[in-house]
Amino acid sequence: MAQNTITAFYENYDGAARAVSRLEAAGIPHADISLVASNANDAYSRHATRSFDEERERSEAAGTGATIGTLAGGGAGLLAGLGMLAIPGLGPVVAAGWLVSTLVGAGAGAAVGGLAGALVDAGVNAEEAEVYAEGIRRGGALVTVRTDEAEMGRIIDILDDEGRVDIEERREAWASEATEEPGPPIGAAASTATGLTTDMMPNPFDTDGKARTEVEVEDERERSLRERGLGRS
Repeated sequence: MAQNTITAFYENYDGAARAVSRLEAAGIPHADISLVASNANDAYSRHATRSFDEERERSEAAGTGATIGTLAGGGAGLLAGLGMLAIPGLGPVVAAGWLVSTLVGAGAGAAVGGLAGALVDAGVNAEEAEVYAEGIRRGGALVTVRTDEAEMGRIIDILDDEGRVDIEERREAWASEATEEPGPPIGAAASTATGLTTDMMPNPFDTDGKARTEVEVEDERERSLRERGLGRS
């Protein structure tokens, strides 16, 4: 039977962890669930029981590789196997589940494409995968579930109940942030482009700060020219 991949983005680890607990309580095998959450400033390190970076280094030194069984957390549940992992370009995360084996296997040189690529391999749209990776970089969390079609409706209901974020709305909000950069002041642009005298370009003949008539300005100009031997005698 064909499997489907369901993804749910949350504001932080806490919301994602509640969704995972609900899924397991509903009988969804933890081997089919994965969680990846931002761990900026070690915000959730206290929940982790291991460091995947250290385990990878030991495995490489011993010539062995981590298996999906050890990464999933065994019979104690998914969150019992939560571990810390640093992903260059994405930042520190806490993670558990089947998706972790791909991230750990990507090695220390993995960039944001490590997570996005793993999601694409699991059947997630490439554009959405990049948005999820950006969301985690910004402090969010992602729950991913592999399931057959018969269980999809029940799983989606659980994920929605725990505060699933509309990823399309979030993507549009991030895009708006990028386009709302302030432009240059209008006065500065006008004075630079046209050479017009503005409040940002004072009149060279107006030295005392008082308003001058056109006749006074012309007299001032004539005096300046005569002092340099260029004016009318």
